[in-house]
Amino acid sequence: MKQFMFLFKGGDDVWDAKSEEEQNAHMEKWMEWIGEMAEQEKYVGGERLYPTVKTIHPGGTKITDRSFAEAKELVGGYITVMAETIEEATEMAKGCPGLQWESSVEVREVWPDEA
Repeated sequence: MKQFMFLFKGGDDVWDAKSEEEQNAHMEKWMEWIGEMAEQEKYVGGERLYPTVKTIHPGGTKITDRSFAEAKELVGGYITVMAETIEEATEMAKGCPGLQWESSVEVREVWPDEA
């Protein structure tokens, strides 16, 4: 099996517009989705990311900040999963609850460790 990363992109404007009850229900959907992958032994791990971003540009002398307010496609978190192919991983990603709240999921194969 190969390892794939799901990068979750979107802003928090939709999240912030929801009630606490809606947010909690949405998080339950995330836990169920991840739990199903874990039961199949396909979930490796992942984390939510803070919205603060610093970008170091080529040469290393220019550093820019991207504040939360400017973030339209902010990477808000990631998980890694195991799958045979990128097509299988893409099918798994289609179950992401974030897709219901205007987020997107980028599916990327992790470069294998040659060691």
